[in-house]
This record gives sequence, C-alpha cells and structure tokens, in this order.
Amino acid sequence: MDANLTRYGGIETRNEGLLYAKWLKEHAGEYDGVIFSMPIFADENGAITALQDAGVPILMQAYPDEIGKMDFAHRRDAYCGKFSVTDVFTQYQVPFTVLKPHVVHPLSSKFQENLRDFAAICRVVNGMKRFNLGCIGARTTAFKTVRFDELALQKHGINVESFDLSEVFDKIEAKKDDDAIVMAKIEHLKNYTDFSHVPTKNMLNIGKLAVVLDEYISEYHLDAIAVRCWNEMESHLRICPCVILSELNDRGIVASCEIDMCSAICMRAMNLATEKPTTVLDWNNNYGDEENKVILFHCGPVAQGLMTCKGTVTNHKMFDKVDPGSGWGCNEGTN
Repeated sequence: MDANLTRYGGIETRNEGLLYAKWLKEHAGEYDGVIFSMPIFADENGAITALQDAGVPILMQAYPDEIGKMDFAHRRDAYCGKFSVTDVFTQYQVPFTVLKPHVVHPLSSKFQENLRDFAAICRVVNGMKRFNLGCIGARTTAFKTVRFDELALQKHGINVESFDLSEVFDKIEAKKDDDAIVMAKIEHLKNYTDFSHVPTKNMLNIGKLAVVLDEYISEYHLDAIAVRCWNEMESHLRICPCVILSELNDRGIVASCEIDMCSAICMRAMNLATEKPTTVLDWNNNYGDEENKVILFHCGPVAQGLMTCKGTVTNHKMFDKVDPGSGWGCNEGTN
C-alpha cells in the first residue's frame, strides 16, 4: 500500500487498519501471504483490523532491541508487542505463523531462512485449500488401512474424482500401437530411465497407460492421483504402473500406489513445501537389533529425482513368481 496513505507509512490505528484491509481486498489473488512487521510495540486494534480477513498465511516478525539503546527514546519493545499481537490474533481465531528467533532483524541471514520457510508454508496452505485428487480404481479389498472419507476431504477443499479400472482398460485397448502420442510417450519414458530389458508388448502397454493417466490428469485438472496397481494390471496388461508413478512424481503430479489416498495428500503437502518430488514407502523390516532404524521398501514408484542415478525397469519379482512376465514396470535404483 502507498506509504503516504498513513501518518508514518505503516499501520497503527483502526482507521489505518481499515485502509490496509481494503487494499488487501482490492489485490486479492496477487499475494500468497502477508508479513506483519513490528518495528515497535504494535497497536493491537490496528493489527487485527488490518489482517483479520486476509485469508492467507501471516508471518509475525518483530525487530530486536539493541543493548546500549534501551533508553526511552531508542528502545523498540517489539519483543513484548509480538506476544500481545499474537494473543489478540488467537482470541480472534486468525491463524498466524511464528518462527524462531522471537525477534529478528529483516536484514539478517536468519530472517532470510524465515522467509524461505514462510514461502513454503504459503505454498502448502494455499495449495491444500483447493485441489483435485484422482482415485484410479477401487480400494483393494485386502487393504483397509488405506480407507478414506471423501466427504471429510471435501470439507477441507479436497475434491476427489473417481474412475473405474474397467474404463481405464477400455481406453488403453482403444489406443493403437502406432499412435503418435503413444510413441512419443514411450520415447519420453525411455529417456527417463532404462527400459532396455522390457519386452515390446509390455512397453506398449506401459506407454498407453501413461497416456491414459495423462488424459485424466488434463481433463479433470488433477493435482494428485492414487492408482489401484494390483493385481488387475498385472493379470490383464502384464505390467506394473510403478515407473509411470515415478515419472509423474518427478513432474510435480503427486502419484501414490495402492489407492493410498491419504498418503497422496501428505505427499502433496511435502511436494508443495519442498518443490521437490516425494515418495511413500513401506516400513518393511527391522534393522537387526537397532530399534531406531528401519528398512524402507517399495516396488518401484520412487521418483528418478530421488535416486542417485538412473534406475532400471524390471519385472516385479512378487508377480513373476506366481505369473512369470506379468509385472514389468518396477523402476529399480538406489536412493
């Protein structure tokens, strides 16, 4: 806001708070968060009037006092003022963010860290308010651990779009082997990781499934998906979708396996915070007698960006044992 609109270029009184609230409303959508800077003990009424309807994360920053400048003319008292303002915001039930240290100069390196953390908080808060989550297939009967409440998610702004696997299979069957979009997707995947061991027919089905999932993501504006990955895909298509999920996560489209919708939600939050791919793994085995260590394992949906080098697409050993050649699609590598 134009500094000349208030007496001292900042917000102090209720009237000045109303001016700032009006300015925020006029510029809604242009900012992801607000930094409430307190050079001195801030006026509680002006502060809450200005920000109670901001609707975005608010970072509370207070200037430090300096030893040797504690006389009445120079001390700031922002240390105390921050406690008062945050108490008032709590009374009004207006969410806010406080970070360490309690007081920090905006030119300090510590405040630069605070800004990076606050930017991540803004991405998470704003990105989780409204997003579309795709449920590709029904929950596997054996896994009650991944049940979720769709109406509860909707109350928090998370919209679920559900698709039956039979429709997915129909769309795959309708794709021709020489479709340009399928060929382009296969070429992209081959550049993504090592497919040199994958038979041609299995490679075609992996490419077609990847195209179909892309179409769902585009048409329904999906920000994240969870896929029923076994055992219909293995028995009918002779593939595992692991490497497709891996590539989607590297693209910033959160993808979880086994219809683990709750993990997909957590993965999206972490992806927004870090701006990097995320993954979900099983707490699979104990690590000898080390009670504070655990062996994490999963079939192969880990993003290539989380590996030390390119992975190799293999045949899923669990499915191969029962039905040889039915599980092509695991992206094996080292994290």
